Amino acid sequence: MTSRTFGTFHTLLLSILAASLMPLTAQAQASYPERPVQMVVGYAPGGPADIVARLLAAKLSDILGRQFVVENKPGASGNIATETVGRANPDGYTILMSTLPNAVNETLYPNFKYKFGQNIVAVAPVAETSLVVVVNPSLGVKSIADLIALAKSKPGELLYATAGQGTATHLAGELFSQASNVKMVPVHYKGGGETIRDLLSGQVKLMFSSIPPVLGLVREGKLIGLATTGSKRDATLPTLPTIEESGLPSFNLSLWYGLAAPAGTPENVLNRLETATAEALKDPKVAAALASNGYHPMDGTRKDFTAYVHSEVLKWKKVIESSSTMKQ
Repeated sequence: MTSRTFGTFHTLLLSILAASLMPLTAQAQASYPERPVQMVVGYAPGGPADIVARLLAAKLSDILGRQFVVENKPGASGNIATETVGRANPDGYTILMSTLPNAVNETLYPNFKYKFGQNIVAVAPVAETSLVVVVNPSLGVKSIADLIALAKSKPGELLYATAGQGTATHLAGELFSQASNVKMVPVHYKGGGETIRDLLSGQVKLMFSSIPPVLGLVREGKLIGLATTGSKRDATLPTLPTIEESGLPSFNLSLWYGLAAPAGTPENVLNRLETATAEALKDPKVAAALASNGYHPMDGTRKDFTAYVHSEVLKWKKVIESSSTMKQ
């Protein structure tokens, strides 16, 4: 056999082998998942992201026939979890419960490598909730107009609690300060528990809080709710106006959650996850469980979610670059 004949034979053999393996690869992807899937959450157990993740993971386990296991990797405003997923094998077995900070951190942390749409790609939107402006009754304000007037009368003196630098509770306060042209000072806590305790004691009197942790306290009158931050009134606190209704046009902030995966994850695996997530969110029990915790299912496709996150990146880039309290 000449070297040319051998080369031709070798090429033909490789082609046959590749062709024979293609159906197996497609079959493996079509049968996804074949083992447990790790859903990484960048926040502590019991927090908003963890609650949404566990509700979704349980239903995805039922739909897809394999266990979806929630793993909490808190720290660095979700960056540890995002890096974990960004470095993972892109096979669909390590996915991320992405949150608002995924749209914030690439501006807040300029050297952060794992950007949404580049190293991390969208899978499906999941849920969202508004924040609520809550105050200790001793602050003596009953509306957003009262709060703005008080802040203007005491520039730089009014403190508001946050769950940490760059969190939604911090972003909301900064957006509010810029929109109303007031100067307030954030007080950063390590988590929501300490924050609520100090709100109730009056040590700090104001917070832009996610709804679930303070819902009962507002209903009982232990904290006063002034307004919610979404584009429309929140079904869990329907008597409260939005901040936009209260006189700040175009003010809109939602704390959102969605699934994401490492870039390079096969398209049909992403499609399978997207379809299963949409099915999970249509289940009445899942929707009821989300609603009872102050969340609402998000509509839309993977493409819609990608566009939404990119719009959030641009929105918060402007806020951060204009802020004096969010510089790293």
